[in-house]
Amino acid sequence: MARWSGGLRCLLLLTAIAFIYTQVRLFKAQSEYAEKITAAVEGENHCTSQMRLLIDQISMQKERVVSLEEIVKRQQEEREQLRTLVQNLERKGVKNLFQQNQVPVAAVVIMACNRADYLERTIKSILKYHASASSKFPIFVSQDGSNPDVRTKAMSYKQLTYMQHLDYEPVHTERPGELIAYYKIARHYKWALDQLFYKHRFNRVIILEDDMEISPDFFAYFEAGADLLDKDKSIMAISSWNDNGQKQFVHDPYTLYRSDFFPGLGWMLSKSTWDELSPKWPKAYPFMLIFIFLRLQENHKGRQFIRPEVCRTYNFGEHGSSLGQFFHQYLKPIRLNDRPIDWKSMNLTYLMEDKFVKHFGDLVKGASPVFGTDLILKINNVKGDARIAYRDQEHFEEIARQFGIFEEWKDGVPRTAYKGVVVFRYKATTRRIFLVGPDSLEQLGIQN
Repeated sequence: MARWSGGLRCLLLLTAIAFIYTQVRLFKAQSEYAEKITAAVEGENHCTSQMRLLIDQISMQKERVVSLEEIVKRQQEEREQLRTLVQNLERKGVKNLFQQNQVPVAAVVIMACNRADYLERTIKSILKYHASASSKFPIFVSQDGSNPDVRTKAMSYKQLTYMQHLDYEPVHTERPGELIAYYKIARHYKWALDQLFYKHRFNRVIILEDDMEISPDFFAYFEAGADLLDKDKSIMAISSWNDNGQKQFVHDPYTLYRSDFFPGLGWMLSKSTWDELSPKWPKAYPFMLIFIFLRLQENHKGRQFIRPEVCRTYNFGEHGSSLGQFFHQYLKPIRLNDRPIDWKSMNLTYLMEDKFVKHFGDLVKGASPVFGTDLILKINNVKGDARIAYRDQEHFEEIARQFGIFEEWKDGVPRTAYKGVVVFRYKATTRRIFLVGPDSLEQLGIQN
C-alpha cells in the first residue's frame, strides 16, 4: 500500500513537471508568435507608407510632366511667334526704317484681341490715308491671345507688322465683380508699349483700338502734335478725341485746346513719358483702365493734353469688353473730321503752356455772363459766346444735363476741362459756351 502511494506521488510529480514544461513552451511559442505578428504589422505599415510615398512621388512626377509639356507647348508657340515676327519684319523692312535718313514720327499700334471684323474695318480706314505717310508712321497690329481669325486678318496686310501677346499667367482679381478682361487688357497694353519703345526703339507711339476709324488729316495732325510734345514738357500726350465731340457741340475742325482731363481714344505719347509710366502700370481698372490711370493727379502730375474740337478718330465699337457703355448716347453721335487739313502750315504756338493761358483766358473773358435758371432760354437771347458759372460738381452736373454734355468728373476734373472750364459749341454754330468753375477766372488771370 505504501509502495503504491509512493508511485502515485511520483506520477503526479512527473505529470506536474510535464504540464509546467508544456506551459513554458506554449508561452514561449505565443511570445514568438506575437513578436512575429508585431513585426509583420510593422512591415505592412512600412510597406503601406512606402507605397503611399511612391504614389505621391508618381503623382508629383505626373504633374511635373504635365507642367513641362505645357511649358514646351508655350515655348513652341512663342518660338513660332518670334519666327513669324522676324519674317514679317524682314519682309516689310521695318528694320530699315531707322537706317533711312528719315526717322519715323511715331509707330501706330492697333490693339486687337478677338474681333476680326472690327479689325478689318479699322485697318482699311487707316490704309485709306496711310500711303503718303507710310515712312513716318509704321503700322503695327498687336493681338492679345491666339484668335486665328484676327491673326489671319492682320497677316494678310503687307503694309503692317503683326505682334502677338501670349499670356498664360492666371488672373487673380483684386476686387469682387471685376472682369478678367480688364487685367488681360492692362497686361497687353504694357507688353505692346514695352515692345515698341524698348525693343523697336520708337520715340513716340500712337495707340488705337480695333474699333476706330480715322480722319483724312489724322497723320498730319499727329505729326504737328509730335513737335508740340518735343517742345513743351508740360504736355503729357496728344489726343485725337473730344468727349463732347458730338455733332451738336462742335463746329471748327481747326480749333485745338489744352485739357487737364485725359481724353484717350486715339492718343500719342513719348518714350520719356512711358519710361515713367511703365514701372507702375496698373494691373486692372474698371472700364477704360488706361484712361482712369492717366486721369489721376499722381500720374499726370499737372501736365496737360492736347485735344481737338472735332475728333480725328471715330469709335464704332458697340460690342466689346466695356459692353457698349455710353455708345448710343455719347459715341455714335461723334462727328469725325472729313477735311484734309495741312497742319504743317499752321502756327500752333498758341498751344504752348505760357501762351495758351492768355489765349483761352481772352476767349472766356470775351463771353457774356449768363446767370440764374432757364439757361438755355437765356442763351438764345445772347449774341456771341456765353459763359455760365457753376459752384461745385453737383451744380456742374445740373447744368451739363440741360445741354446734354458729359457730366462725369474724374479726380476733381470735369471731362474736357481746362482750368475748370468746359467749352463746347451751341447747336453746332460758331457760338461757344463756357462752363466756368469757382476759381477758373482767377487761374486764367481774369478779374471777376
